[in-house]
Amino acid sequence: MPKRTTRRTFIRHAAVAGAALPVIAPPLARAASPNSKLNLAGIGVGGKGWGDINSTATQQNVVAFCDVDKGAMSRGGGKPRKAKGGYPVAAEQWPKARRYQDWRKLLDEGRDIDAVTVSTPDHMHAPISMTAMSLGKHVYCQKPLTHTVYEARQMQTLAAESKVVTQMGNQHHSGLGYRMLVQIIRDGGIGKVREAHAWSNRPIWPQGMGRPDGMGTPPDTFDWDRWLGVAPERPYKRGVYCPFVWRGWLDFGTGAQGDMACHIMDPVFWSLNLTAPRLIWSESPTPNNQSYPKWSTIRYEFPGTPLTKDSTIPVTWYDGGRKPDAALAELPKGLSLPSNGSLFIGEKANLLCPHGGAPRLYAKGVAVKYDYPKLDKNNHYMQWTMACLGEGKTSSPFSYAGRLTEMVLLGNIAMRLPQAKLQWNSADLRFTNAPEANQYITKEYRKGWDIPGLT
Repeated sequence: MPKRTTRRTFIRHAAVAGAALPVIAPPLARAASPNSKLNLAGIGVGGKGWGDINSTATQQNVVAFCDVDKGAMSRGGGKPRKAKGGYPVAAEQWPKARRYQDWRKLLDEGRDIDAVTVSTPDHMHAPISMTAMSLGKHVYCQKPLTHTVYEARQMQTLAAESKVVTQMGNQHHSGLGYRMLVQIIRDGGIGKVREAHAWSNRPIWPQGMGRPDGMGTPPDTFDWDRWLGVAPERPYKRGVYCPFVWRGWLDFGTGAQGDMACHIMDPVFWSLNLTAPRLIWSESPTPNNQSYPKWSTIRYEFPGTPLTKDSTIPVTWYDGGRKPDAALAELPKGLSLPSNGSLFIGEKANLLCPHGGAPRLYAKGVAVKYDYPKLDKNNHYMQWTMACLGEGKTSSPFSYAGRLTEMVLLGNIAMRLPQAKLQWNSADLRFTNAPEANQYITKEYRKGWDIPGLT
């Protein structure tokens, strides 16, 4: 496993990284005040990236943007507009902003950049974010925060040492529904919690497939080598890896759990003040070493907290159409479990929360009368930009989001070894009873893509 790296050694090592990285210098971000504007850069501006940079750029300056695809798509994954010069949508939105296909060059030339949004496939989250933080840039990074557990730990360390403002893109963390859920649990609204469940209807992309034969030719506007980044080299195949379908491949994505658990398991982890799990196991099909299985059930055992009934609290994740037994919720007749949601089994009542919706309490087949909390709205994106300007704090900084991501990715490791009950030592970052699982805690980066602090 790579040696842990302090910020000082990060900067020193980066200076000898050659062409693999921009020359790293001491923090350069301006001292911003609430009356000034941030200079923002978006790395990945198609699909979700388009939404991220637009949502954080309200009343701020976008001075640069980057995408490996010059035909970057509009918000929501729509069809690219036809315009000369590439980056059609972003170029129309920010005609004076500098344009790049290589994020390393953007950061190397970005002395005026205060903050960046990172909205790439999962495997590039940590390399880009670590480099940006080492330069003193504030970072908004999409979920899951990283591709491996080791990357998540290193991201937390550097974020703390660099003292930049960070936020992970699990925007429901700031939403009314999940904040209400957390307050109900912490107020003892259902009593001490016996067990918790979370589930998603994902994947809605291919999983369980093998690697295809042959190779294709990337479009002229698309830089396949830079899209691969730190991942192992493989031939381009049209429609197989990108856009979007990269989520199902082990080298690029984190599967159904990586996509949705940072949303749906977040209120479980958060409300109960959970720490690292002690035990994780999977009841899923064995992955084929190329893609994630079509479905999974991941079981965790966490140390209990003052909010749980026992000294151990079981938490279960389901995807691919699996759900907990609906009878556990004790719902009124005619109600059913949503396609994505979480369920808490308490001493006094049960709490059911559809993902993106409001929590409701049930017991013995009837809705429980409850004085639900009244909360003010909170914008996850503006929360970050205002914190960068010195006003307030973020709700999902890397100090929290990194621990949440570690927990999620441990489930993906358990998926590699179905039925094996893996004992996790968080302090030492290793499994104590399964040496064969430790190989998945980190990974090797492709030659030429050395990232200080990660390689």
